[in-house]
Amino acid sequence: MSHNFDYLIKKTPFDERYRPSENTRITTNFANLARGDNRQENLKNTLKMMNNRFNSLADWDNPQGDRYSIELDIISVAVRLDRTGGEATIPLIEILKTNILDRHAEERIEGVAGNNFSSYVRDYDFSILLSEHNRDREGFSTPENFGELHGKLFKDFVGSSAYKANFSKPPIVCLSVSTSRLYQRTENQHPVLGVEYRQDEYSLTDEYFAKMGLKVRYFMPPNSVAPLAFYFSGDLLNDYTHPELISVISTMDTFQKIYRPEIYNANSVAGHLYRPSLRHQDYSLTRILYDREERSQLAIEQGKFTEEHFIRPYRSLLEQWSATSSF
Repeated sequence: MSHNFDYLIKKTPFDERYRPSENTRITTNFANLARGDNRQENLKNTLKMMNNRFNSLADWDNPQGDRYSIELDIISVAVRLDRTGGEATIPLIEILKTNILDRHAEERIEGVAGNNFSSYVRDYDFSILLSEHNRDREGFSTPENFGELHGKLFKDFVGSSAYKANFSKPPIVCLSVSTSRLYQRTENQHPVLGVEYRQDEYSLTDEYFAKMGLKVRYFMPPNSVAPLAFYFSGDLLNDYTHPELISVISTMDTFQKIYRPEIYNANSVAGHLYRPSLRHQDYSLTRILYDREERSQLAIEQGKFTEEHFIRPYRSLLEQWSATSSF
């Protein structure tokens, strides 16, 4: 199909000097780290953890464990719904783009887009729409066509000329495993991704990402204590190089140790059968401060913002576009 919307991409370096701008999605994990009195120390320690993790996985021809460092760009995506020349744009998603600095070869290696995934429409779907749908119901259910608009917008963006001009490969999104599911270790093992796990059934998040055109596999990388969920559209094991996969793991394993230490900084390794829990008490804290409760409240605020500025004013246009989309 022809793309109906224009997508505008803005890149912001995520480094020790990073400060969230006024229009940055404030529930984004990396923006949360970059506020408050300890912002610079938080950022410095986070980046150091990522670099250490990368070098521990990329240990070939790396005797001192300091050959590589990660460089991150925050990719902010806005959509222009009016193609007649109007200037109004609506913020849509934020992802991270990794690049790898090889100090020995003195070259910069392109990494992968995706990694962290933050979405205004997803906040609306989960924090507003889903909550209202289940308010007076017995049992849990999802609204009709839940996640379809978001999925089609994401696929339209990834297939757009704007995406292809900036990124050479489809995105990999890496998230925490679901606390509502049971995971079983398999015999399949990858040199970088580690041991593969399979789950008893897909979670609501897995189903939501499927509507974005993304499949999921779960791997516990070497020296990790819990599997990560990797969402991708092609062949995860063969479409990406080892350094590209390591850049995703080192970035997101670090974030998860900060955000969900009960799972990813636990003092025991996931066993043959594994059910993640945020009530787990035997874990260690990083030196990086993060306000998880604040983030959940901000997700509701962002969902309301999306409803007010995107869903309601453009409802008829979005419904028409979604109904005629061939995705």
